[in-house]
Amino acid sequence: MSGEVVYSRMRWNAPLSEEHASLLLDRLGVSPGDEVTDLGCGWGELLLRAVVAEQAATGVGVDIDLSGLQRGRDAVADAGLSDRISFCAEDVSKWTTPADRIVCVGASHAWGSSLEALRALLGLVRPHGRVLFGDGCWESPPSNEGASAIFGDEVLALTDLVESATALGWRVVHLSTADQREWDDFEGTWRAGRQEWLLANPDDEGADEVREKLDTQLREYVGTYRGVLGFAYLFLAK
Repeated sequence: MSGEVVYSRMRWNAPLSEEHASLLLDRLGVSPGDEVTDLGCGWGELLLRAVVAEQAATGVGVDIDLSGLQRGRDAVADAGLSDRISFCAEDVSKWTTPADRIVCVGASHAWGSSLEALRALLGLVRPHGRVLFGDGCWESPPSNEGASAIFGDEVLALTDLVESATALGWRVVHLSTADQREWDDFEGTWRAGRQEWLLANPDDEGADEVREKLDTQLREYVGTYRGVLGFAYLFLAK
């Protein structure tokens, strides 16, 4: 199933409300002339809003999801911002161009872990710059047979995530976390595109597989990691 279907009902691929997003963009503090890079941008909704907020800024979104990048290009064209925002199909772990403001939300897996992502970002932000780093973390201790089996051993507790950033030399200048309603909305909209497809195509040869995956994902969320897996947004400076 295409990414266009999977992500069609999502504003962004993270547990994030409009109100929370406004707070994050305000904290990002894009200034005139700033270059903003969104690593693991998906379709670049946060990037677009960051650049719109400061009319003299420019931005680039980096991702390997071609359908997401095309959605981003279409949105940028519709907003008349193609001269100030571009997209690049590249593995973010290979990106070496520094920027004044960096957004990296939900992309730490590209470097292998939260720690490696935090280390790599040190070399990508210019002096006096800021990084918005969003990453999954444990809100509650997971069981070995439960959430940790789904998400792996690299997920850190929130305290460990903050300590890891500090130990690498980052200053954590602001911290917030996704609340339960944001998580419920994220999980629901992540399934919604496929749910709508399934309801419209119940007899398709792929319907049984889609139905089984959706039911499994809902069961895992409600029964295993709802309230256990969290998501933190850290503003970092060095």
